[in-house]
Formats: sequence, structure tokens, C-alpha cells
Amino acid sequence: MDTPLSTIAVVGLGTMGTGIAEVLARAGHEVIGIDTSDAAARRAVATLEAATARAVRRERITEEERSDVLARFRTFADLQAAAEAELVIEVVPESYEIKQQVFRELDAIVSPTAILATGTNALSVTRLAAESLHPERVLGLHFFNPAPAMKLVEVVSSVLTAPPAVEAVTALARSLGKEPVAVGDRPGFVADGLLFGYLNQAAAMYEASYASREDIDAAMKLGCGLPMGPLALLDLIGIDTARTVLEAMYAETRDRLHAPAPVLRQLSEAGLTGRKSGRGFYTYEGPGSQTVMPDALTPRDNGAAAAGRTVRSVGVAGSGTMASGIAEVFAKAGYDVVLAARGQEKADIAKGRIAKSLERSVTKGRLTAEARDAALARITAAGSLDAFADVDLAVEAVAEDLAVKQQLFGTMDKVCRPGAVLATTTSSLPVVAIARATSRPEDVIGMHFFNPAPAMKLVEVVRTVLTADDVHATVREVCGKVRKHPVDCGDRAGFIVNALLFPYLNNAIKMVEEHYATLDDIDAAMKLGGGYPMGPFELLDVVGLDVSLAIEKVLHSEFRDPGLAPAPLLEHLVAAGCLGRKTGRGFREYARR
Repeated sequence: MDTPLSTIAVVGLGTMGTGIAEVLARAGHEVIGIDTSDAAARRAVATLEAATARAVRRERITEEERSDVLARFRTFADLQAAAEAELVIEVVPESYEIKQQVFRELDAIVSPTAILATGTNALSVTRLAAESLHPERVLGLHFFNPAPAMKLVEVVSSVLTAPPAVEAVTALARSLGKEPVAVGDRPGFVADGLLFGYLNQAAAMYEASYASREDIDAAMKLGCGLPMGPLALLDLIGIDTARTVLEAMYAETRDRLHAPAPVLRQLSEAGLTGRKSGRGFYTYEGPGSQTVMPDALTPRDNGAAAAGRTVRSVGVAGSGTMASGIAEVFAKAGYDVVLAARGQEKADIAKGRIAKSLERSVTKGRLTAEARDAALARITAAGSLDAFADVDLAVEAVAEDLAVKQQLFGTMDKVCRPGAVLATTTSSLPVVAIARATSRPEDVIGMHFFNPAPAMKLVEVVRTVLTADDVHATVREVCGKVRKHPVDCGDRAGFIVNALLFPYLNNAIKMVEEHYATLDDIDAAMKLGGGYPMGPFELLDVVGLDVSLAIEKVLHSEFRDPGLAPAPLLEHLVAAGCLGRKTGRGFREYARR
């Protein structure tokens, strides 16, 4: 295993195998591509030719370098071609039988010092290694799709793997410009272990008709900054592949969050496996296409929808960051805004915060001085909710406490004129319980902005069983006018974003509790392998561990799923006062301001 990995065989020339072969050949390795399908081999060569041609056009490599890359990639139909390889990477279908057959044949072909790597993301590396004559040389080498672009590589050791083999492939990954993360052998490893539970919950949410596929995907993209929504990502991965991964995870964990949603089986068995078949959760232009086509589920403008109420003035109750941000959003969109706090001084401070925010926008060239002055002039700071007497829409943004919000809505019910829409920005409390504190629950709706409100485009529009149609229409129209993207969801814990986000964060904490991976490795895996803008522990420390724990408790209380129980480590940190960035210590320590 001390020999340099200059000649590498890739067994299986599908999308992933071809991508890995491209990465290796462009890095200077001799690559032996092996596939029993002549068509797959031809496609792999054509893909490499096209990729290197683009690189030449973009002046990233010369024509001579391109010729060298193409010469380093040879394709064969027989495993015997792997005889000279120092490393063999198999990326054949996710089946123990198929992979074990490949490993048995390779045992008789490659040298005893050659390393055998499986590209599985769902099957047990230990079980595959146990079938080999030399289990000490077998490990997992999990690239992410598309391999040329994605930086993460998970290096998976079994209890049988020899350390020199791990060191050799780790060094190789770094030489390829990748970020290797060392993990133990369990289904999904780090990135997919967290990602697929989230994807499964999104599929279950869609199957329950809680929200449309478009709203689920838009919510996670706009609310969490993800490059793709979960249902579009399932279509890209392959619904059959996702089902296989989840079944392997559930077989080990018995966590209901990993039990494949029935819709995944239904789609898989119908052959609707996503982009590769031309249809999955969405319909595509054809097999392999990424172009989404309209179908029977595509939202259409409904001229018969209820008309909304007229909104010219808006009241915002609260004096914190969220209240100030929401007031700024409405004022910049041309609405007259009353910003009411508990006392005139707090209201004036909140308006001063808005003034500073507007000034920063002017400095950055996002806003003119005239627009700044006009927006600020539209905001009236008030020390009492009595100032809401004439507003058309009242939005509360006070503490996330049901009793506090119910008391506030009871007051707004008395103060606000008949026909005014009353909206709560709660992220986790039952909207109907807030609505019932008024004499007009039909006028109450959830309008969940995301922080910081001026920058975040998403608003979750939460209607209860009592909310009037024209109230719902009003809020959607207002969202459009303030340049926000509304997504509809029902009145249940977490709505869309938090219901999908926080179980993922909770599972990341459990990984650390189980000593499966470090904070840094998990954060790196999700940023590099999942495209997340922040790792789960970075995000938890920003959100606040106390806030996160409260949301987890609400989710667990509502859905009664044992897998949603807050991780004990989260509870311990909160009890110790380690709440994240705001206290200087959470999962990590921070310099105090």
C-alpha cells in the first residue's frame, strides 16, 4: 500500500463513475474505465471529450493538455483490465450481490497490495470487506455528484481497514483538490446520513398534501439558502436510489424518520425515478433532462380566487430586530407603517434601528437617499397599540410565547377596526390558539417572515381552519407587493422550513453525541457535500441553542415521534447557559464583543 496510486481503475461508468474518471484523468492519473456496457463506455469517453473541450474553450487547459487527458483514459469491458491498478474504485449499482461479485472477482485479478474502494453511500463497507480475501485493503471512497465539481469525499473505514490504506486514499483525495472527511461505517455516513432523513421528511410532507411541491422546494431554497429544494433534489439523485439509501439507514437505526415515505416506493415501482426517467416529483422534457415541464400539478393563475382586502397602512407590534425589519420592508414598499412598542422610548429606538439599516443600504448603493428619506417618513413610532386604530393590517413580532401573543391579540382585537387583518409572525406556535384569543378568528393568519426580514425573500403564509379566504388572499397579495415569496402551509408545528430544518439539526447533534464525527467534519460535510451555506453547528450557534431547543420540543410534542426528541447534548448546553454566539459559547466558543 506504499506504492503511489498512479494507475486507478474505475468499475462502473455511469454518471458517478464517469465523473470520478474525469477527475482522476485530469489530475494526471492513468485511468482504466471498466463497464460491461459498450454504450456506457462510449458515453463516458464522449463526456470526457466534451468536458475537456469546454475547458479548452474557457482557456483552462491547452489543446495539448486535453490530448494528454484523453490518452490517459482507456475503457474496457472486462474486470481483468484492472490487473495493473494500484487502486480500484467500484461504482456499480447499490446491491450487495453485484458489489460482492465485483470484489470476489477483483481478489483474483489485482495484486495483494492494491486498494479496493467502494463508492457506496448506503451499504455496509464492513460487510463488503468481509467477503474479500484481503479485507484490510477495502474501504469506502464516497464522492459526491457531480464529482468534478463537488469538493467533499468521505473516506470510510471499517473495523478491518488497515490505516495505510486510509492514509493513501486520503492523500489521493487531497491531491485531487478534494476535502476528505474520515468517517466510520454506517449507512449514509455523514452527509447522506443527515441529508436523506431531511429529504424523506420532505417527501412525507408532500405526500400528506400539507404543501405543494413548489412551495416545499421554494421554502427550503429561500428560507435556508439551499441550492435546490428537497423534492427537486430527490429527482436529481434518483427516487429509487434515495429509497435504497433510506431502507439501509432504517434497517440500522429503526428511526421512523428514516423509514422511506410510501410515495418513494410508489414512484419507484411505477418507474418514475426522477430526471433519469423524465418524471418523478416533477415532469421533465425527457429522460435525463433538467428542464421542468408543466403538468397537472403545476400551479396556475386562478382568476376565481377570492379577492383580497385593501391594505394601505400596516401596524407592526414589537421593538426587536424582527419587528424593525418587518416595518422597514413595508415602509420601503410604500405602505404607511405604525411601529408600536411598549413605551415611546422603545418605539423610537426601534425606528432608529431602521434608520441605520436604511443608511447602510444607501452606503452600499442599494437605495437612494431620497428613497431612504421617504421610507423613514412613512414610519410612525408609537408607544401604545392604540395607534393601530386605523391600520388595515396588524402584524405582531413579539416574544415567542403563547400567553404573550394571546394577550397582544386580545388587545389588537379591541383596538383594530372591523375588517383589519391580524397576522402573527410565530415560527412554532399554533396560529389558531392565537386566533381564538380574539372575537374574529377568521381575520387572523400566520405571516412568518425570516430573519433578517429586509434580506430574506420567504414568507410562510399559515392559514388556520378558521381563516377567511379573503384574508388569505390579502396576505398573499401584500407579500407580492413587498417583493416576498409567499408559500402556503397549514397550521401545524414548524410549518415547512422549521419542520424540515430542525430534525436535521437535531440529528447532527446526535452524531456528535455518538462520537461518530466531529463538529468540524459534520459542518464541512454538509457545506461541501450538501451545498448548505452553513454547517449545522454554525447554524445552531447563530439561531441560538435555546431557540433551537424550544422548536425541537414543539415538534416533538406535536408529532410524538421519538426521533424528534431533542438531543440530550442540546438540553445540557442550554441548561449550562451556552446558547451560541449571543452568549459567547455554544457548540463552539466565540470572542465576546
